[in-house]
Amino acid sequence: MRILIAAVGRLKPGPEKELFEAYRRRIAWPIAVREVEARGAAPAELKAREAELLLGALAGRSSGKRPGRPASGRRVVVALDERGEAASSADFARRIGTWRDQGVEEIAFVIGGADGLDGGFRGRADWLLALGRLTWPHLLVRALLAEQLYRAQQILAGHPYHRE
Repeated sequence: MRILIAAVGRLKPGPEKELFEAYRRRIAWPIAVREVEARGAAPAELKAREAELLLGALAGRSSGKRPGRPASGRRVVVALDERGEAASSADFARRIGTWRDQGVEEIAFVIGGADGLDGGFRGRADWLLALGRLTWPHLLVRALLAEQLYRAQQILAGHPYHRE
Protein backbone atom coordinates (compact mmCIF):
# COMPACT_ATOMS: atom_id res chain seq x y z
CA MET A 1 0.00 0.00 0.00
CA ARG A 2 1.16 3.49 -0.86
CA ILE A 3 0.33 6.85 0.66
CA LEU A 4 -0.11 9.98 -1.44
CA ILE A 5 -0.40 13.40 0.14
CA ALA A 6 -1.76 16.03 -2.25
CA ALA A 7 -1.52 19.43 -0.61
CA VAL A 8 -1.93 23.10 -1.33
CA GLY A 9 1.22 25.06 -0.57
CA ARG A 10 4.91 24.39 -0.70
CA LEU A 11 6.49 23.10 2.48
CA LYS A 12 9.70 25.12 2.82
CA PRO A 13 12.69 24.19 4.98
CA GLY A 14 11.90 24.81 8.61
CA PRO A 15 10.44 23.14 11.70
CA GLU A 16 7.20 21.98 10.01
CA LYS A 17 9.12 20.21 7.26
CA GLU A 18 11.64 18.74 9.71
CA LEU A 19 8.82 17.31 11.83
CA PHE A 20 7.03 15.92 8.78
CA GLU A 21 10.23 14.30 7.49
CA ALA A 22 11.04 12.84 10.94
CA TYR A 23 7.76 10.93 10.92
CA ARG A 24 7.91 10.16 7.21
CA ARG A 25 11.20 8.31 7.73
CA ARG A 26 9.55 6.10 10.38
CA ILE A 27 6.64 5.03 8.19
CA ALA A 28 7.07 1.79 6.26
CA TRP A 29 4.51 2.65 3.56
CA PRO A 30 5.99 4.62 0.66
CA ILE A 31 4.80 8.22 0.81
CA ALA A 32 4.64 10.57 -2.16
CA VAL A 33 3.89 14.27 -1.75
CA ARG A 34 2.43 16.37 -4.55
CA GLU A 35 2.21 20.08 -3.86
CA VAL A 36 0.09 22.59 -5.76
CA GLU A 37 -0.21 26.36 -5.55
CA ALA A 38 -2.76 28.87 -6.77
CA ARG A 39 -2.61 32.61 -6.16
CA GLY A 40 -4.24 35.91 -6.90
CA ALA A 41 -7.97 35.21 -6.82
CA ALA A 42 -10.95 35.89 -4.58
CA PRO A 43 -11.37 33.20 -1.86
CA ALA A 44 -14.17 31.29 -3.66
CA GLU A 45 -12.29 31.36 -6.97
CA LEU A 46 -9.08 30.39 -5.22
CA LYS A 47 -10.70 27.35 -3.59
CA ALA A 48 -12.12 26.28 -6.95
CA ARG A 49 -8.70 26.67 -8.61
CA GLU A 50 -7.01 24.76 -5.77
CA ALA A 51 -9.57 21.96 -6.21
CA GLU A 52 -8.72 21.76 -9.92
CA LEU A 53 -5.02 21.58 -9.11
CA LEU A 54 -5.57 18.94 -6.42
CA LEU A 55 -7.63 16.85 -8.84
CA GLY A 56 -4.78 17.21 -11.29
CA ALA A 57 -2.35 15.97 -8.63
CA LEU A 58 -4.53 12.86 -8.32
CA ALA A 59 -5.41 12.55 -12.01
CA GLY A 60 -2.32 10.66 -13.08
CA ARG A 61 -4.18 7.52 -12.02
CA SER A 62 -7.74 8.60 -12.82
CA SER A 63 -10.16 6.36 -14.72
CA GLY A 64 -12.39 9.23 -15.81
CA LYS A 65 -15.32 7.80 -13.84
CA ARG A 66 -14.51 9.62 -10.64
CA PRO A 67 -11.68 12.12 -10.33
CA GLY A 68 -8.86 10.76 -8.24
CA ARG A 69 -9.80 7.10 -8.64
CA PRO A 70 -7.38 4.86 -10.51
CA ALA A 71 -8.65 2.54 -13.23
CA SER A 72 -8.28 -0.44 -10.87
CA GLY A 73 -10.52 1.23 -8.27
CA ARG A 74 -7.86 0.62 -5.68
CA ARG A 75 -7.36 4.18 -4.43
CA VAL A 76 -9.16 5.75 -1.50
CA VAL A 77 -9.33 9.55 -1.28
CA VAL A 78 -9.40 11.09 2.20
CA ALA A 79 -10.06 14.82 2.38
CA LEU A 80 -8.86 16.53 5.52
CA ASP A 81 -11.56 19.02 6.38
CA GLU A 82 -12.74 20.69 9.57
CA ARG A 83 -16.31 19.54 8.81
CA GLY A 84 -15.24 15.92 8.54
CA GLU A 85 -15.45 13.06 10.99
CA ALA A 86 -13.30 13.36 14.10
CA ALA A 87 -11.89 9.85 14.51
CA SER A 88 -9.75 8.54 17.33
CA SER A 89 -6.27 7.29 16.52
CA ALA A 90 -7.50 3.72 17.02
CA ASP A 91 -10.41 4.32 14.61
CA PHE A 92 -8.03 5.88 12.07
CA ALA A 93 -5.74 2.84 12.33
CA ARG A 94 -8.66 0.40 11.99
CA ARG A 95 -9.89 2.16 8.85
CA ILE A 96 -6.42 2.08 7.29
CA GLY A 97 -6.09 -1.58 8.28
CA THR A 98 -9.44 -2.38 6.65
CA TRP A 99 -8.42 -0.66 3.43
CA ARG A 100 -5.07 -2.45 3.48
CA ASP A 101 -6.80 -5.80 4.02
CA GLN A 102 -9.25 -5.05 1.17
CA GLY A 103 -6.32 -4.60 -1.20
CA VAL A 104 -6.41 -0.83 -1.51
CA GLU A 105 -3.24 0.09 -3.39
CA GLU A 106 -3.10 3.75 -2.45
CA ILE A 107 -4.62 6.07 0.11
CA ALA A 108 -4.57 9.68 -1.07
CA PHE A 109 -4.83 12.29 1.66
CA VAL A 110 -5.81 15.73 0.39
CA ILE A 111 -5.00 18.92 2.30
CA GLY A 112 -6.58 22.16 1.15
CA GLY A 113 -5.25 25.68 1.43
CA ALA A 114 -5.74 28.29 4.12
CA ASP A 115 -9.46 28.60 3.26
CA GLY A 116 -10.08 24.86 3.19
CA LEU A 117 -11.33 22.60 0.42
CA ASP A 118 -13.88 23.41 -2.25
CA GLY A 119 -17.30 21.87 -1.56
CA GLY A 120 -17.29 20.01 -4.86
CA PHE A 121 -14.00 18.39 -4.01
CA ARG A 122 -15.20 17.39 -0.53
CA GLY A 123 -18.19 15.67 -2.17
CA ARG A 124 -15.87 13.46 -4.23
CA ALA A 125 -13.83 12.17 -1.29
CA ASP A 126 -14.33 8.68 0.09
CA TRP A 127 -13.89 9.97 3.64
CA LEU A 128 -13.91 13.44 5.17
CA LEU A 129 -11.56 13.47 8.14
CA ALA A 130 -11.18 16.25 10.69
CA LEU A 131 -8.10 16.54 12.88
CA GLY A 132 -10.27 17.79 15.71
CA ARG A 133 -12.36 20.94 16.02
CA LEU A 134 -9.39 23.29 16.18
CA THR A 135 -8.13 25.20 13.17
CA TRP A 136 -4.64 24.10 12.11
CA PRO A 137 -2.23 25.86 9.74
CA HIS A 138 -2.45 23.86 6.52
CA LEU A 139 1.34 23.41 6.42
CA LEU A 140 1.35 21.98 9.95
CA VAL A 141 -1.39 19.51 9.01
CA ARG A 142 1.18 17.47 7.06
CA ALA A 143 3.20 16.85 10.22
CA LEU A 144 0.04 15.96 12.17
CA LEU A 145 -1.03 13.57 9.42
CA ALA A 146 2.41 11.94 9.25
CA GLU A 147 2.38 11.42 13.02
CA GLN A 148 -1.05 9.78 12.83
CA LEU A 149 0.07 7.56 9.96
CA TYR A 150 3.06 6.45 12.03
CA ARG A 151 0.79 5.87 15.03
CA ALA A 152 -1.62 3.84 12.85
CA GLN A 153 1.28 1.75 11.55
CA GLN A 154 2.36 1.00 15.11
CA ILE A 155 -1.19 0.18 16.26
CA LEU A 156 -1.70 -2.16 13.30
CA ALA A 157 1.62 -3.87 14.04
CA GLY A 158 0.48 -4.57 17.60
CA HIS A 159 2.96 -2.24 19.28
CA PRO A 160 1.84 -0.65 22.55
CA TYR A 161 2.26 2.77 20.97
CA HIS A 162 -1.27 3.97 21.55
CA ARG A 163 -2.61 4.37 25.07
CA GLU A 164 -6.32 3.77 25.01
